[in-house]
Amino acid sequence: MSKEQNVQALTKFAEAANTGKYELFDEAVALDCVDHDPAPGQGPGPEGYRAFFTQMRAAFPDLKADLAVMVADEDSIAFAYTLSGTQKGPLMGIPATGKKVSIRGVQLSKFRDGKMVERWGSSDQLGMLQQLGVATVPRA
Repeated sequence: MSKEQNVQALTKFAEAANTGKYELFDEAVALDCVDHDPAPGQGPGPEGYRAFFTQMRAAFPDLKADLAVMVADEDSIAFAYTLSGTQKGPLMGIPATGKKVSIRGVQLSKFRDGKMVERWGSSDQLGMLQQLGVATVPRA
C-alpha cells in the first residue's frame, strides 16, 4: 500500500481516539492486528482499541492526542505525540482526581492493505501517575 493510504488509516485511528467515533477503528485496524505493548486487559484488533479508549475517555472526557512529529514510508509510520486530559472518572482503580495531565509518547505502526497490522508504543505512564498525585519518585 502507499504511504498516503497508511497515513489515512492512522488519521482515522487518531480521529476515533480523539472523538469517540470508535467505528473508525474498524476502518483503520486489521482484525488480526498485534499490539506489542497493549494496555492491561486490552484485547486484539479494533475491539481492543475500542475498549481501551472507552475506558480512557470515561476517565478523561476531554482526552486529546496531538501529533508532534511523524515519519512514514510504504509499510510503517512512526510518530511522537502529546496526550492530555482532565481525570474526571476512575482509571484502573484510581478514583477521579480532577487533575489535568499532559504526557508524551511514541508509536511505531506497520500497515498492510490500508490497515494497521502491528503496533509498538510507549507513553510516560509514570509521569501521568505523578501528575495525578498517586505516584512519587524519590529524589537522589
